[in-house]
Amino acid sequence: MSRGLRALGFCLLVAACGGNYSAPRDLDNACAIVSERPRYHRAMKQTERKWGVPVYVQMATFYQESKFIGDARTPYRFVLDVIPMGRQSSAYGYAQALDATWDEYRDEEGRRGAKRDRIEDATDFMGWYMDKTTEALGISKADARAQYLAYHEGRTGYARGSYNAKPWLLRVSSQVAARSDTYRSQLMACGKL
Repeated sequence: MSRGLRALGFCLLVAACGGNYSAPRDLDNACAIVSERPRYHRAMKQTERKWGVPVYVQMATFYQESKFIGDARTPYRFVLDVIPMGRQSSAYGYAQALDATWDEYRDEEGRRGAKRDRIEDATDFMGWYMDKTTEALGISKADARAQYLAYHEGRTGYARGSYNAKPWLLRVSSQVAARSDTYRSQLMACGKL
């Protein structure tokens, strides 16, 4: 085998081992998502078994937070519209987990090697966070709207009702609830619930 062909083969092998951070093709169809990315479905089912958070609630939250893009980040802030001043927050990955919250999760769960851009870790994090929300605030794990508000604002912010001063967030949380209902119906129809 020629040297060039071996080098090309090695490059293709290395590229194949890299993470797939692109979004699934049809984000409006839960059955298409789990068919295209069966690993996502396995991870979310595992989280549902462990933490009790339904797959469709997880999916709707992932859609809103990252559109299922594993290396999603918040946009940059700019001074004078041209000078980048860092990102809007430390949110990263499928679940858009903040650094401090992610570290708390890893410490409590003993998962020092967990990564925000690995779907299995992101789903477990989301289940952990929503389980704590249910314990602290009594929100049903199937209530996508309230769980999303507490996820976005933090449990303390939710308890204070900080979301009430944000009409855009109330609108988004209603969209998350509607998407959760749609995903639930679709998953039932294709036998993946």
